[in-house]
Parts: sequence; structure tokens; C-alpha cells
Amino acid sequence: MLRIIILMAFTFIFMHLHATGDITKYINMRYSYISFSAIFIFLALTLAQLYFYMRGEDQHGHDHNHGPNCSCGHDHAHDEDKWYKKLVIYPILIVPFASVMFFPVATLDSSTVEAKGFHFPILHDGGSSSLHQFLEPDTSTYYGADYHQKMMDQTQKYYKDKNTIKLEGPMFLKGMEALYHYPGEFTGKNIELTGFSYNNKDLKDNQLFVFRFGIIHCIADAGVYGMLLQFPMDMKMENDQWLTVKGKMSTMYYQPLKKTIPVLNVTGYEKISKPKDPYAYWKFN
Repeated sequence: MLRIIILMAFTFIFMHLHATGDITKYINMRYSYISFSAIFIFLALTLAQLYFYMRGEDQHGHDHNHGPNCSCGHDHAHDEDKWYKKLVIYPILIVPFASVMFFPVATLDSSTVEAKGFHFPILHDGGSSSLHQFLEPDTSTYYGADYHQKMMDQTQKYYKDKNTIKLEGPMFLKGMEALYHYPGEFTGKNIELTGFSYNNKDLKDNQLFVFRFGIIHCIADAGVYGMLLQFPMDMKMENDQWLTVKGKMSTMYYQPLKKTIPVLNVTGYEKISKPKDPYAYWKFN
């Protein structure tokens, strides 16, 4: 019976995540069909388990609470040997349900940036840490070199004749990657983007970063992407203040990262509330 309850719980988890929209906090919605299919898979498993449970009761006409010496034909010694396994396995299965139902869905913010350390892991040794990217999107690890270059060329051409480039929606990550890939092509362009503020000790009083967490496939590969902002005056702003900013792009050598990076010279900004869906998602062709 406990198996039936656990399967029902997992069915409900996926139904709940899709009904509330919280599924977007975990995966790129390109893959939503997989998690949506899980609803029906767990429902089918629940019904199958319920059928076998009811069929077992009908056949024996009684429950299975027998002693080890009964003559019902069951190996109760074998069943009893597994009680400790159930004591470990069932709580592990119950934890996901309890987490979804009793804990709010936390979204990544500046505290995550602080915890991971702000740096360019993609410039390092290419180890496992390089999967977690900062500032500059780099999808070359997900595509072949030729296709990735072709994709960047297409994105650059898409923005080439636009006086104002809005990095938003499904084009946020692609546009940001093209901007870092071809900084010279975008210098002097008007850029508009939305994200949360982030300060650190290396910045001047008139500088701050604006970031947005981006998801390629799922939350496990999430990175934080954005630009350095340069205001015409000193700017004191707390972390995690959401902004829509406009400005002209230039470049500068940023010593802490030992790299030339794009900079947005801000001409206007607006404080906004945190979006309902704060993440950006990679747009697959």
C-alpha cells in the first residue's frame, strides 16, 4: 500500500509543478514534454500497483500479516530481511514530495554568485567547474565547432542592422553570447536588457553588474550572464534590485577577470519588480 501512496505522490508532484508553472524553475521548457509525460507514466504505474495490490487481496482473501511459521506459501523470512532497506529507501522517496509541498521554490540570485565565486571558469582548465558559467554564455561545448560558429554568425547578422538591440525573452542568451563573441560589431550600438544588480569590491562607485540566470537544459547547468554597467554618476544600489537598463556599448579591460569585456554606458534605467519567471532559457533552433 505504501508503494501506491508514493507513486500517487510522484504523480501529484509533476501535476502540481505544471499546474502552478513552477516547472520553469527547474528545466528549459523545450523539455517540458518529458516532465508532462511523467504525469501519465506515474499514473499508469500507480494504477498497475493498485491492480496488483487488489488482485493479491482477492486471491488470498486476507491480508499478509502472517508469522514466519505459517503455511501460506510465502517466504516471510525473506520479506522480514528487507525491513531495513525499506526504512532507508522510503524516506528518500518521500523527501521530493515533502520538498515540493512544504518548501517554497527558491530562485537563484546574487547570493548564488557570491557562493560560487565570481570568475571566468571557462578561461581555466576546462574541468567540471567550467560547466557553471559566469557573465559570458558559451554554448560551444553543446555544439560542434563549425555549427556553433555558424550559429553565432547568424545571430550577429540578425542584430547587424538594428540600432537598438533588446536582449530579452528567448533571444537573451543568444544575443548575449553574440555580443561577447563579436564585441567590435556591437560597439556603439544601443543595448537594452533586464536583470538583477550585483556589486562587488572590485567595482568603482559608478559601476555594477546586471545579471540574469540562464538555463541551457535544466537548473543543474544554470549560469549567470550579463554585462558591466557604467553610470554617469556614482550609483549606490543593493544586490538583487531588478532593473531595465538602456545604454551604448563599449569595451574595457577588466583587470579582475584579466579579459576585455563589453560595457554598457548607461543612458537610462528603471527599477522594476522581480519578474514572475526570472530565468532566461536557451533558444534551440
